[in-house]
Amino acid sequence: MNSYRADLHIHTVLSPCGDLEMSPVNIVNKACEQALDIIGITDHNSTRHCALIRSLAAEKGIFVLTGAEVTTKEEVHCLAFFETDDQLLEFEQYLSNHLPQVPNNPDHFGYQLVVNELEEIIDEVEWLLINAIDQSIEQVEQKVHSLNGLFIPAHIDKSRFSLISQLGFVPRGLKPDAFEVSAYADIPSLLPMLAGCTDKVLLRSSDAHQLEQIGSSFTLLQMEHRSFNAIRNALNCKEQVITGKR
Repeated sequence: MNSYRADLHIHTVLSPCGDLEMSPVNIVNKACEQALDIIGITDHNSTRHCALIRSLAAEKGIFVLTGAEVTTKEEVHCLAFFETDDQLLEFEQYLSNHLPQVPNNPDHFGYQLVVNELEEIIDEVEWLLINAIDQSIEQVEQKVHSLNGLFIPAHIDKSRFSLISQLGFVPRGLKPDAFEVSAYADIPSLLPMLAGCTDKVLLRSSDAHQLEQIGSSFTLLQMEHRSFNAIRNALNCKEQVITGKR
């Protein structure tokens, strides 16, 4: 088995809360600096930077999980990852169809920029991406799995926008592939609230909005090689996952 250092929760300048330095090029370079083998790109309710970052990262030997951080109608943040461009495109359309058309105010929330590999701005998203979509957590999970994706409730220990803060429990019938926790989560105190899902892997990621945060929390995945299915299989085996932080 090989050990791969993974940070699976990184925002770009497309997220309004992302720093303007969080360009695809800068993210990949910082991931190299932090010796990351796998990164996850998770902008709020959008996948539009995924393909470019995957291409740039491949040149540096970094594997990219492509997806988004979805805000459900309960205001629970969930990570969704997909293997193919067709799956990403369909999920992007799903998000677009269910995101309320509330204009972004860049002065208040921040810019929502799409940039190219030269860091040139090629688009600015009009609708505020941090809004909740009009789909429940169960509907989002079902859509993700219908596309053969990975569904991971994000930073479940946080006091806002988490499964625990918004619901206080795991809905019956929900099928997460793993749970994400923050850097300083008190895991023993969380377990009683994960009734029926205590067998699931707990991941640590940075939830980076600034370059210096990338790799500050990470997960070591024990696998023979890096692929979408290898990561899926690792998430089904606690012995293959080790969490850490800088």
